[in-house]
Amino acid sequence: MPPSPHATRLLRRFQPVLDFIEAHLDSALDLTALAALAAYSPAHFQRQFAALYGLPIGRYQQWRRLHRAAQMLAYRQDTVTDIALQAGYASPEAFAHAFQRVMGCSPSAFRAQPDWQSWEHILASTQERLPMTDFLASLKIVDEPAIEVLAMTHRGDPRELGETVRRFITWRRQYGLHPARYRTFNVFHTPPDVAANDFRIDLCVEAPQRSDIDRENVFRTHLPSSRAAVITATGSDTRIRAAFDWLYRDWLPTSGDEPTDHPPWLERIDLALDIPESQRQWRAVVPLTAARRTP
Repeated sequence: MPPSPHATRLLRRFQPVLDFIEAHLDSALDLTALAALAAYSPAHFQRQFAALYGLPIGRYQQWRRLHRAAQMLAYRQDTVTDIALQAGYASPEAFAHAFQRVMGCSPSAFRAQPDWQSWEHILASTQERLPMTDFLASLKIVDEPAIEVLAMTHRGDPRELGETVRRFITWRRQYGLHPARYRTFNVFHTPPDVAANDFRIDLCVEAPQRSDIDRENVFRTHLPSSRAAVITATGSDTRIRAAFDWLYRDWLPTSGDEPTDHPPWLERIDLALDIPESQRQWRAVVPLTAARRTP
């Protein structure tokens, strides 16, 4: 259910607060400054934040720090001790205790088998809660050129996707396919809520003009040339999912356009973990048929 008009106004009012926290995760909270961003008194600000997002602002910041730490555990080679210190904990023991309390597993266990679905559940009430109709201002109909890519497929339980992502990152590093030079795409063959055994996503990188790349675990394919509905925006995977939901549920039925048989894809423009999640840019692409429907 979309937010009420009153809740929408509040979410807009508090979005600069979330953006500021995300951009300054390593800083102590200045409640007076944050309250000023939302135009509230500090006392009323804390009560309103907890009522709107379901948890105190200090715990929200802790969860965002732990989420960044989880990404580092999954996708970087830093030691647990280094990640604990970067997350603001005085010792790996304190970090492990906080991580265990939130996630139900140790940092080492999460690194061995990242469980992103649990994180999505934990953060669902606190991430990117602007109403989905805001995507209309970011939508454009464009002509997408064909792009040849190398793809690695993940099939099956989405909870094991993190391991496939790590293999994909390792493979890219092996051949020097740096994101700054070669574009990154995800192709969604199935909706995220299908049965686990049916889930499929292709992790793709723009194909270089080279013949020395080991193709054992990847295949060459292409993203087709087509008209497309494209949302260019920033934010987390939760906001990405909201963008695709809005395109298929709200925009397409009234647009006069029809999607092609090719699955939608996402271009991840910003991948660096050093960029706050709320500022990572992406493009959500739904390929369209050449002609619009006639009324």
